[in-house]
Amino acid sequence: MRPAQLKRTAWGRLEPGGPVASDQRSSASASRYLPIADHGLIGDLRSVALVGTNGTIDWYCCSRFDGPSVFASILDADRGGAFELAADVPARTKQFYFPDTNVLITRFFAEDGVGEIQDFMPIVDDSREADRHRLIRRVVCVRGSLPFRARVAPRFDYASQPHTLHMEDSHAIFESASLSLALTASVPIERDGSDVWSVFKLHEGEIAVFALDRVGDSVVPRSCPLAEAEREFTATVRFWRKWLSASRYRGRWREMVHRSALTLKLLTYAPTGAIVAAPTTSLPEHIGGGRNWDYRYVWIRDAAFCVYALLRLGFTDEAEAFMSFLSNHVDLRHCNDSGPLQIMYGIDGRSELPERELHHLEGYQGSAPVRIGNAAVDQFQLDIYGALIDSIYLYDKWGKSISSQSWDSIVAVVDWVCDNWDRPDEGVWETRGGRKNFLYSRLMCWVAIERAMRMANRRGLPADIARWRRARDTIYRRIMQRGWSDKRAAFVQHEGDDVLDAALLMMPLTKFIAPTDPKWLATLDALGEQLVSDSLVYRYDPQASPDGLQGAEGTFSICSFWYVEALTRAGRLEEARLAFEKMLTYANHLGLYAEEIGHTGEQLGNFPQAFTHLSLISAAFNLDRHLG
Repeated sequence: MRPAQLKRTAWGRLEPGGPVASDQRSSASASRYLPIADHGLIGDLRSVALVGTNGTIDWYCCSRFDGPSVFASILDADRGGAFELAADVPARTKQFYFPDTNVLITRFFAEDGVGEIQDFMPIVDDSREADRHRLIRRVVCVRGSLPFRARVAPRFDYASQPHTLHMEDSHAIFESASLSLALTASVPIERDGSDVWSVFKLHEGEIAVFALDRVGDSVVPRSCPLAEAEREFTATVRFWRKWLSASRYRGRWREMVHRSALTLKLLTYAPTGAIVAAPTTSLPEHIGGGRNWDYRYVWIRDAAFCVYALLRLGFTDEAEAFMSFLSNHVDLRHCNDSGPLQIMYGIDGRSELPERELHHLEGYQGSAPVRIGNAAVDQFQLDIYGALIDSIYLYDKWGKSISSQSWDSIVAVVDWVCDNWDRPDEGVWETRGGRKNFLYSRLMCWVAIERAMRMANRRGLPADIARWRRARDTIYRRIMQRGWSDKRAAFVQHEGDDVLDAALLMMPLTKFIAPTDPKWLATLDALGEQLVSDSLVYRYDPQASPDGLQGAEGTFSICSFWYVEALTRAGRLEEARLAFEKMLTYANHLGLYAEEIGHTGEQLGNFPQAFTHLSLISAAFNLDRHLG
């Protein structure tokens, strides 16, 4: 097909001509963004790319999760930059993962043929080649013949930094002040200003390859011929299958559990062992609203729960890597007024994460502002200590015994918790409506002390057990007396009110209260009546408990899986199984979840979210065990 047959859209994208395509283009102009759920994820354990069902990479931060974006059309369809690759005729598309891997296949079904794009990022060790951060897009015609089109339009540093283009032999070099990328292709590419495009046709069995590399310093441009792309594909498939083979899960929901495990692994930053909460920023919790946050960091709470989920499945290396992150980058014995821990850190362990707004980007479907950094880093949250100590306890039990130095750090943390558990804080949901005496924060302080006592007793480690026991028991009595509302006949979000909170679902999960205790069963019923909608669970009612933020939000998927587990432990297995199966229908076509589910079932918030996938693993594991 000749380049003249391509037409340019208002925002510079290449689209096929013809009357059918024109109708599709009119539809596309009305909605310039794919749904958040219409994406798959690939990565190299350092960064990731989101690939839409239309074949476009519309989110990619080269070299690291929290680096400046190269492609960000998911946050601004006009200015964000993208790597488009698709059939050049009207076609239906479907996406799936190559079995038991994170290699993503996008298939195009057209009148004259079927083709597919195989997207992956090779996994490289800590050698110099790891700095290449290669992204490979292999195009295959599997039936008939099919024309394809490509357009590579990087926009460096969140589309704020200009770049130049140099064409050298088979390479296109995109150079900006802070980053240079080299594109190689096995088909001809043409210049279009500072971008490149290509139109080519493949017949059955033919393959074309595009490879995008970071270059500079000691990494030089290198072509990616068909044979090398084949070797890289085979090696990448082998890596993911070997990793997944360590899973011990053999239950009913093996495919969903393993997809969640593979996703959690993708969210791991190999150089430090950090686990990010999500690989994106500013995908909205409410379309058009301002609840748009940067999740590309290490939340101590999220990462600690991830360790629990991975240990459950038998992945001890990831737990060990996170423990190394803590020991190398977090000084638990250093303490200020906010305690020895921040709620989050950078993937390299840095403590400063200044939040700023990028006003030149319109945001997903106009959901502004777009934010980078996260001001919640300065919040005071007590629940993180329970999550951390619980994960260390499980690692010590199921993984490797912790060192004497680590125990000294734990003692320092628990001593601090004993002195500070009674302080009001911002709470697990990071509300910006002022500090309160949240029940969940008290609960997790109890967990921190109780798990440390278990470790000390099991291994005979030195500790002031008498002091710890007094603090633990005082917290227990405080929760039972002031966290219970006779008026509501349930445990409540914080002292002095009658508001419900889905975080309370963790009470039996942490073994604070028996799952069949009458008070807990009454609370479970109250949560089901007030916060549950068709298995979906809201975190809390912001009208009843103002959180200092504007706009509404959807149901919170981690809470929905907590609800399944709470029902399971209460012996309500039919309800639990139905709720779990319903939750599976809210996953996207690849089994991935964003943070929230909207009113009509759409996925909202940063995508995919580690918190949701780890809670799916835990719910499936426990429901399986109880069903027998």
